[in-house]
Amino acid sequence: MGGLRELAGSFVVPGPSGVAVRTRLKQLTSADEKVLALVGGHLGSLASRDLKVRCADGLGHSAETWAARKRGLTPVSSSRWAGSLTKATHDQWALARRGQLAHIQSLEAGIRAIVHRLSLPVGQKGSKQAPGGYRSKREWHAKTRRLHVLEDRLERARADREAGTVHVVRGGKCLARTRHQLPAAQLTEDGWRRRWEAERWFLQADGESGKRYGNETIRISPDGEVSIKLPAPLADLANAPHGRYVLATQVRFLHRGQEWADRVAANRAVAYRIHYDTGRDRWYLTASWQIPVAKTIPMAAALAHGVVGVDMNADHLAAWRLDVHGNPTGHPHRFFYDLTGTAPHRDAQVRHALTRLLHWARSCGVKAIAVEDLDFGAEKTREKHGRRKGFRQLISGMPTGRLRARLTSMADQTGIAIIAVDPAYTSRWGAQHWQKPLTSNTRKTTRHDAAAVAIGRRAQGHPIRRRMAPPPHDRSDRAGHRTVQARPGVLGREGTRPRIPGPRTRSVRAGCGANAGNQNAQHRSGRSAEHEFWQQDSLPLSL
Repeated sequence: MGGLRELAGSFVVPGPSGVAVRTRLKQLTSADEKVLALVGGHLGSLASRDLKVRCADGLGHSAETWAARKRGLTPVSSSRWAGSLTKATHDQWALARRGQLAHIQSLEAGIRAIVHRLSLPVGQKGSKQAPGGYRSKREWHAKTRRLHVLEDRLERARADREAGTVHVVRGGKCLARTRHQLPAAQLTEDGWRRRWEAERWFLQADGESGKRYGNETIRISPDGEVSIKLPAPLADLANAPHGRYVLATQVRFLHRGQEWADRVAANRAVAYRIHYDTGRDRWYLTASWQIPVAKTIPMAAALAHGVVGVDMNADHLAAWRLDVHGNPTGHPHRFFYDLTGTAPHRDAQVRHALTRLLHWARSCGVKAIAVEDLDFGAEKTREKHGRRKGFRQLISGMPTGRLRARLTSMADQTGIAIIAVDPAYTSRWGAQHWQKPLTSNTRKTTRHDAAAVAIGRRAQGHPIRRRMAPPPHDRSDRAGHRTVQARPGVLGREGTRPRIPGPRTRSVRAGCGANAGNQNAQHRSGRSAEHEFWQQDSLPLSL
C-alpha cells in the first residue's frame, strides 16, 4: 500500500453548544419601524467608530483599553449597549484575524505549487500525488510572473499579521464592491444605499442571567411583548417608563418555543438580534442562548443498531443503511438539493435535505450517521488544479463545514449520533469494491451510493474491501472455503468447514460406497432427522 497516506481515526462529533431561533416581527407600525431604524443607525455609527479604534490598537489591546472604549461609549448609549458594542467589535476583529491566517496559508500553498511545477521540465506529465510541469513555455513564463505577485501579497499579509493589522468592512466587502457594478447586480443606487445602511445597523444585545427575562437591553416577556432600552440621545422617543420603547407586536417562536419560554421565565440569559431584510421589507428577531454540550456516546453504543453512510455531493446526499456486520441492506436513498441562488435559499435547501435524511434514518432504527470529515481549504487554489475551473467552482460551492455543523445540531434533538470519518479514498475504493456487486437488473448503483457504503464501513471499523469468495474449485467439498459469516472475534473463522462423513458423492459411482443402500442418505428430500447433514449458509457480501 505504498503511497497511501495514513488514515485518521473515526470519532463521534460533539453536540452543539448553542441554540439560535428566528421569528418575524409582524404588524409593526410606521412609528416602530422609524424607532428601530434610528436606534440601529445610531448604534451602527458607534460600532463603526469602536471598530476603528480596536483595529488601531492591534496587538496592543488589553483589558484596560477595552474598558476605556466601553467608558467612552456609555454616555452616548448605555452601559449595557456599550458592552454589547465592544464585545461585537472584539469578535469581528478576531474573525478577521482568523481569516487573515487562512489567507496566508492559501498563499503559501499556491507558492509551493508554482515553485514545484516551475522546477520541472516543460511538458512533463504529473502523477496522482504531484502535478507535472507546465504545458508550454508561454504558460511557464506567465506563472513566473504570478509567482512574484503571490510572493508580494504574502509578504504584505505577513507584515500585517506581525503588526496586528486587519482589514474589515462593516456591511461586507462584497456589498461594498457591488456599488461599482449596480447594473450587473440589478440594483439602483437608492436600493443599494438602503441595503448598505441596513447591513451596518447594530441592534443586538447579549443576555444576562439573573436579570428580568434574561436581557435588560432587548427584553421579551413570556407573552411575547418586545421592549428596547433606548440610547441616551434617543430617550425622548420612549413610550414606556425608564427610557424604554415597547413595540406594537407580539412575537412567538415556533421552533423551540417552549425551551425559550422556560429560559425567559427562569430569568436565564438570552441574546437577541433584530435584523431588517431590505429585499423582503421585513423585520426579523433572532434569539440565541448557550446549552451544555451533551456527552458523546461511546462508538460501540452508537453502532449497536447499524449505521447510515452518507456521501455528500454537489447536488444530493447519497445514503445507504448498513447492518452491524457492514453489509448494505435495503436500497440506497438520495436526498437532492439545489445550491444555486442566494445564501438563504442554499441554506434552506441543505436544511430540508438533512430533515429528510434524519426522518429516514429514524425510520430505519439506526442510532448513528457516518459522514466524511471534509475540508477543501487546500483544494480550492487554482495553482493545484490549474485550468480545471469547473472542478474548483464545484468544491468551492459545497458547504461542507455548514452541512456537518447543521446536521450535528439537527441530529442532537433526534438522539442520532454523527460519526466523522477520514474521507481518503472512499469514492475510489467504494466504486472499485461495491458498485458492481450492488448493481442488478432492477437497481443501478452509482459511484456515490458505493461511496456511502465505504463511509459506513469505515465508521464501523471494517475494511472497505469486500471479502471475496474462494476460487471456483475450492467452493466444492475438495478443500472447503472459509466461513465469512463469523464475527472477527470468533475462533476458527479462518478454518475450513466441517468434514462431511462418508465418501465424496461426486467421485463415487451410483450404487457404490458406504451409503449405497441408504436412500435417506442419498436423497435430501427423504432423509430422516438422525441423518441430518451439515449445510453451508448463503454467502453474504461481506463481513
